[in-house]
Amino acid sequence: MADPGLPLSSRVGPAPAPVVPEHPDVARWRPAVRGDLDELLAFHADVARVDHPNWVESRDEVLETFELSHVDPRRDTLLGLAEDGRILASGSAVVPPGQETLVRSIVLGAVRPEVRGRGIGRRLLDWELARAREQLAASEKPLPGWIMAYAEERSPDAQTLLARAGLELRRHFFTLEREAALLVELGSDDGDVAIVPWSAEWTESARLARNAAFLDHWGSQSTGEERWARFVGGEQFAPSLSFLAIAPNGGHDEVVGFVLALRNEQDWAGQGFSSSYVQLVGVVRPWRGRGLARRLLARHLEACRAAGLERATLDVDAENPTGALGLYTGLGFEVAHSHRSYVREY
Repeated sequence: MADPGLPLSSRVGPAPAPVVPEHPDVARWRPAVRGDLDELLAFHADVARVDHPNWVESRDEVLETFELSHVDPRRDTLLGLAEDGRILASGSAVVPPGQETLVRSIVLGAVRPEVRGRGIGRRLLDWELARAREQLAASEKPLPGWIMAYAEERSPDAQTLLARAGLELRRHFFTLEREAALLVELGSDDGDVAIVPWSAEWTESARLARNAAFLDHWGSQSTGEERWARFVGGEQFAPSLSFLAIAPNGGHDEVVGFVLALRNEQDWAGQGFSSSYVQLVGVVRPWRGRGLARRLLARHLEACRAAGLERATLDVDAENPTGALGLYTGLGFEVAHSHRSYVREY
């Protein structure tokens, strides 16, 4: 690997603009536009039924492509269309703004199940990787550059495609589930810390706590105000299932821990049960070791029971440095599914 002190542009080298693919089964390739929203939702629902029936992209998630300021749909997305205009393939390469220790281009793509095995996915991935390389080559930061992609354990063809394209398997992630009805002890109170329900007044403090808590997580970078506002203001965000640990610091109170959850009812049919999804769990480093994460999760599970939800779900890095996997399994969470992260480094 080249000297990491050099600008990323020098390490990536020449990166010509991606060439629009050609494939006999695809009548037209073009960028996604906001008017594709309903068709994209239908496309993702078809993909989910085969690849990951336990979750499906929400309307908010698809809209992010057209509403976040760091995404340029004209350059960062590509659709492959059939003669009748139906979406056969959808892909994107997006560079998030948080870049403290790493510049990432996150590549996401899928092909409609009934036209797989014909090489459409390879053409789409070639375009995505070219666009991702072009994005990294535009950075003058002396930071590592990663092209990142994900594949479900239930999609071996996607795993093979990424590996053949030169991306390396770097990480395993588990989806965990737990019955909400099973009781868990709250644990002893910490006199300095109050566990309180989510309130919008803590929005910025919670964002800062999230960024501090995830500093030592693999591949993680900061979340900015724009993305955070969409998250906590989104239609799936569940304030009644979300809790904060508040502690004094220099004459004012601040968030030092959090459990922030979603309630996406679109997922329930594929899961076969009603559920919460814990999007974020974290405690900032000086406050770890006091049982705050356990207390926060216990409050979340109580709220799930009160809401009549059957299960709580979450995802975790199998090698999480904070010991999160052990915490969750100790609380009765069990592995239900897994997925993998692939990386090409510059």
